[in-house]
Amino acid sequence: MPFRYRLQKALEFRKRKKEEQLQIVIKAQQEVYRIEGAIELNNREIESTRVNMRKAPFYLLEAYDNFLKSLYEKAVALEQEKQEAEQVVKEEQQKLMEREKDVKVLEKHKERMHEIYKEEEKAAELKRLSEVAVQKHFARKKAEEEDAEREARRNRNK
Repeated sequence: MPFRYRLQKALEFRKRKKEEQLQIVIKAQQEVYRIEGAIELNNREIESTRVNMRKAPFYLLEAYDNFLKSLYEKAVALEQEKQEAEQVVKEEQQKLMEREKDVKVLEKHKERMHEIYKEEEKAAELKRLSEVAVQKHFARKKAEEEDAEREARRNRNK
């Protein structure tokens, strides 16, 4: 009888949950990268606005100041958003580690159960071989006794 792990469905379920959690972590990390890209874009826009401000006529300086102020506020908001997204990534990675641990526990249990199964199969095989050996031994003994009886009868008849 081949080895069947009785908790195989639970193991497969945990593996699926781990894979789902991995996808969640990947999406959360992509969100962090998206925010970092937005921050970089905002920083470039701030830099180009500063350069353009130096070349602009004096009557547009207030408009440039207001625009720069809004870009700085956007930068602060993006930085806050990035920190929140990084926190989400850490939480999701923690969940992923827990799921990996759950899978490893069941895989370790499966390995132990398989080892026990192999030992039981080995013991059963040894028992079968022992029974066969005992049967052969008794058959040989019986044959030897019959040969000895025949020999004894022949010696008596002579």
